Amino acid sequence: MGWVKYYYIKTQTNIFRSHPHTLNSKTIMKFSLGLPKGSLQKSTIELFQKAGIHINASERSYYPTSDDPELDLILMRPQEIPRYVEQGVLDAGITGYDWTVENKAKVETICELEYSKSTRTKCKWVLAVPEDSKFKKAEDLAGGRIATELVETTKRFFKAKKVPVQVEFSWGATEVKPPRLVDAIVDITETGSSLRANRLRIIDTLLETSTILIANKESYKDPVKRAKFENIKMLLEGTLLAENYIGIKCNTDEAHRDKVIKCLPALQRPTVSPLSEKGWFAIDTIILLKEIKTIIPALKRAGATGIVEYQVYKVIP
Repeated sequence: MGWVKYYYIKTQTNIFRSHPHTLNSKTIMKFSLGLPKGSLQKSTIELFQKAGIHINASERSYYPTSDDPELDLILMRPQEIPRYVEQGVLDAGITGYDWTVENKAKVETICELEYSKSTRTKCKWVLAVPEDSKFKKAEDLAGGRIATELVETTKRFFKAKKVPVQVEFSWGATEVKPPRLVDAIVDITETGSSLRANRLRIIDTLLETSTILIANKESYKDPVKRAKFENIKMLLEGTLLAENYIGIKCNTDEAHRDKVIKCLPALQRPTVSPLSEKGWFAIDTIILLKEIKTIIPALKRAGATGIVEYQVYKVIP
């Protein structure tokens, strides 16, 4: 077996252990990857599952396991992940662009992953006030009090506008604080429904944010680790892209082949294969999911038979 070398990295509350180990006489490099705990946890694990990396997360443990022996996983608040990645405590992490900005973290952004807790759209940090208030723009809040979780970014926002305000950290339920406790809030919104339900009106947007995969700059320089990061990027991006596509295949005879092919706006070119019966062909391609309702009738009218629709799990351009 030989000696196995361990190294320990101390955090504020625990010791996160990462190490290379041997399996079947081969050394496997371990990569420490931080996953977001909280609202993004479920959708992140589901994304990895669809990408082919099966993660098992216990409710009582912050150290999930997976079927990828190269990954050392840890669940932590996404607000903290950029800082630990920058310091090298983690090789990489999945967090929000907003928390990377908030921490001014010097990290390598590997890719943007357009998903959130319930949709595949970007979220926004917005400045919101009571709907019946006199405030129309950020400058109207001079001398006011603002509650937010995104304290440093909010301070920089008002400083750039030269508007003096008091910014205080909010421990949660931020949208219920105006007007009794604060004059306005800076909060994140995905659909705006929570703000509307609490009779709040958006008067400005601080930044758009999405989920991103980041890496420690020194780890990213390591060719072995960098290759691993790129593999994860490819799988995750391909999985997200595939959600926009659907596979379709059909049969056609030689007389209708060209007409059928013209109905298909393929990602590249449709695959056309001869069938065992002379003069007949199988056509296979993928199309945008939103186009399926018009493509299938068009194929049938063009002379296609045996039309089959199937799910696509990954699209790698």
